[in-house]
Amino acid sequence: MSLNDKAQDGTPEKVILGRISGVYGVKGWVKVFSYTDPMEAIVDYSPWFIRAENRRNAAWTKVKLKSGKRHAKTVVAKLENCNDRDQAMAYVGTEIAIDLHQLEQLKEKDEYYWRDLIGLRVINQQDIELGTVKSLLETGANDVLVVISEINGKKIERLIPWTMDIAIIKVDMAQGVISVDWDADF
Repeated sequence: MSLNDKAQDGTPEKVILGRISGVYGVKGWVKVFSYTDPMEAIVDYSPWFIRAENRRNAAWTKVKLKSGKRHAKTVVAKLENCNDRDQAMAYVGTEIAIDLHQLEQLKEKDEYYWRDLIGLRVINQQDIELGTVKSLLETGANDVLVVISEINGKKIERLIPWTMDIAIIKVDMAQGVISVDWDADF
């Protein structure tokens, strides 16, 4: 997917970076659950686009970020024209997204955005297809690929550690394949 991709309606494609999970204080600040790494990197992006989490077909609303920072184990943000607790409450339960083109171009050879790995086929060194990447998990020690396949009508889920040059041998984005050193019986 290129950085110029558009959604079906012609608007720039959105990348969800987090959600507004609560309010902070009485002056219009919100608590943010961030999917970025590090978590406070979400405040480096502006504008944000928001919509209710349970309304996937709803239009995105553009909001400008006035300020934001890490606060203990969370991130707090101040949105433009949000000046009190009641106004901040209206944002609770919304997803936060940015336009795809706002993402930084990756510089390192083995760097990938998680969103680009989802849907890739996973094949081990014995040429056995283990399934496709459904999602990724952050575990602390290392990230983990969640790979889903179907064998004889039964769904199989494999968890493969994202350890480059150990379990992950090669990522071929052009072919849509991740080569792994992983036993098909695991």
